Amino acid sequence: MNLNFKDQRAFISGSTSGIGYAIAQSLAYLGCEVILNGRAQDSVDKAITKLCKEAPGVVCSGLVCDFSETHQVNALVETLEGVDILVNNVGIYTDQDFFETTDESWNKQWQVNVMSGMRLSKALLPSMLEKNYGRILFISSECAVLTPSNLLAYSVTKTALLGLSKGLSGLTKGSKVTVNSLLPGSTLTEGAENFLEAVAHKTGQSVEQVENEFFQTDRPNSLIQRFETVQEIADAAVFLCSPSASAIKGTALRVDGGSIGGLF
Repeated sequence: MNLNFKDQRAFISGSTSGIGYAIAQSLAYLGCEVILNGRAQDSVDKAITKLCKEAPGVVCSGLVCDFSETHQVNALVETLEGVDILVNNVGIYTDQDFFETTDESWNKQWQVNVMSGMRLSKALLPSMLEKNYGRILFISSECAVLTPSNLLAYSVTKTALLGLSKGLSGLTKGSKVTVNSLLPGSTLTEGAENFLEAVAHKTGQSVEQVENEFFQTDRPNSLIQRFETVQEIADAAVFLCSPSASAIKGTALRVDGGSIGGLF
């Protein structure tokens, strides 16, 4: 398997923590130059420092951008060049009843989760096609298919990413550029850890009991019956970004622990 990322440059949106950071870290370990991204300079600086300690000799930098602010996105795309790998990972959500979710919340999630990937892809895909090589990966979610009622707005944005990814892949016909999407299951990010600890504190249960109850009630179809690690998601993402994934185009790869179900 060819996982040689030598001389390749990657931009990962929303990569100062969680799945995005794990992807950036894995790419860096494999010789890729990585550009981290976060909403604040402080978080970007901390992530760069952390990555440089974990992977001595890595070539990395960072760019600040709040994808809910159009002028910041426009400034970002003007600075990005020579990118071989684009991972559209940034995402926000509100855990809220449908009837309580405001138009503002819907619009903000749409701007960050969907329009960020559209704008970045629009800016970077032409140069990939020109040099006849590139990888664009959208990080969607199991929620794109499961559509939990308390995450309806978020789920709609993640479903939209699948359509955007599929449509963009058609623009790469006959080239060595690929566009794909990844559907992670429930993942043990920092946010998930905080959620488990908060519920455990509130109910007097252990974190393990809260996790077991979550999968019994909220994700009963999960076959692994646990949260996935960010590294498990990153490993799949790295493969899709690698030279070995050259024949995988327009695909939505599930890394959901079996929670979605179905044959396809």
